[in-house]
Amino acid sequence: MTGYRDRRHAGRVLADALRGYAGRRDVVVLALPRGGVPVAYEVATRLGAPLDVFVVRKLGIPGDEEFAMGAIASGGVLVLNREVIEGLGIPKATVEASRASRRNSRGASRGIEEAGHRSR
Repeated sequence: MTGYRDRRHAGRVLADALRGYAGRRDVVVLALPRGGVPVAYEVATRLGAPLDVFVVRKLGIPGDEEFAMGAIASGGVLVLNREVIEGLGIPKATVEASRASRRNSRGASRGIEEAGHRSR
């Protein structure tokens, strides 16, 4: 993170750049878990905006779970990389099984189904 002391510092810098959104009732700060939460917390705090966490789980290809064919996110949003799926000939049933598995994996389903927790 060149130029920033840590993620919280990056969030304060970003909040300064977004100060025109401070106090607006139509603004929500969304954070991606792990690295994005400390950044988003600083932004939300400085802007006086609600903070929500957007949980995203990668859908890996069979045999190489690090190679993503898509993702499932908060609220059940499904994003697929059709180019990867079609290019590798991954059957629809395999994609669906991967999706179901990620939704049911330990701790993931609650976050995905509830779409995070808002605070102000």
